[in-house]
Amino acid sequence: MAILKFRAYLEEDESVYRDISVKHTHSFSDLHFHILKAYEFDNKHQATFYRSNDNWQRGREISFEVYEKKYVASPLLMAETTIGSEIKDTNQRFIYEYDFAKNWTFLVELINITKEEDPRVFYPAVTRTEGIGPQQYGTKSLLGERFADIEEKYDLKETLDGFGEEGENVSTDVTEE
Repeated sequence: MAILKFRAYLEEDESVYRDISVKHTHSFSDLHFHILKAYEFDNKHQATFYRSNDNWQRGREISFEVYEKKYVASPLLMAETTIGSEIKDTNQRFIYEYDFAKNWTFLVELINITKEEDPRVFYPAVTRTEGIGPQQYGTKSLLGERFADIEEKYDLKETLDGFGEEGENVSTDVTEE
């Protein structure tokens, strides 16, 4: 059984990527969920793949579902389309869009094909992680806007960095009786 290794990286930054290995019989929905898992994104939004060429031009669409938008041709559905059926050459590329409102765009490139599967790996699998991925919903923490107030409260001033001078007398409030 053929194992396909894809590199999924952000359109804006090629230094941040995830390598994902799948069996050629897996569906595009399997790849979709593993890209989201690799980047720690939730799966609450619309998503689609486009078959692509070497110049990253969009071709046939492979969509999670049929959305209310205009299509040039009816999309293939991720759950019904195996990855192996869409591999046209050894350098096959796909463009993956997630969350159409935020427009997360990932470039997905086939980087390796092997005939033997590794018995220690449960496919699909994230096999390599490089760089710190983006935050799906920005940089807000759980505290939201209150984070700045808390950070300011505990911020140490330049002169009071928490260290004393060597040999400095330390006063104690302990009195001997």
